[in-house]
Amino acid sequence: MINFTFTPGFQLKRQACGRLQLTDSHGQTHAGVVPVRAFPLDAPEEGISLVGAEGHELVWIERLADVPPEVAALLREELALRDFMPEITRLASVSSFGTPSLWTVETDRGPTTFVLKGEEDIRRLKGNALLIGSSEGVQYGVADMAALDRGSRRLLERFL
Repeated sequence: MINFTFTPGFQLKRQACGRLQLTDSHGQTHAGVVPVRAFPLDAPEEGISLVGAEGHELVWIERLADVPPEVAALLREELALRDFMPEITRLASVSSFGTPSLWTVETDRGPTTFVLKGEEDIRRLKGNALLIGSSEGVQYGVADMAALDRGSRRLLERFL
């Protein structure tokens, strides 16, 4: 088991079963603790809540940079398991420029296809980032639309 202590006086460790365990400043142990991002898209490194098995917040972490690197790495690892948002790296094809349409894309997790129900399922985020929701409920990210290849940008601009 990996065990980390950090201020203000609580410990966080990964149990043998893989779940997180928190020991608070009063010595009370909480098993099955889950980190939750308050602002997963706009500020993924800020506002992390450690929530107990009963759904109550046990600890608030203002910024991951405020905790030791080992603890931040443990929390990032756990958050990555919880937050599934493939990043689109290339648009291979779009079945039509009307909606619904079938999109074939390459992501950081491999190629896939999904149905875009409507143009309102593409949301602009700060900078050139986008969030694209599929009809299946999966959210796909585009970190920087300007970084996509020319063909992908052309296809995408038809929907914006």
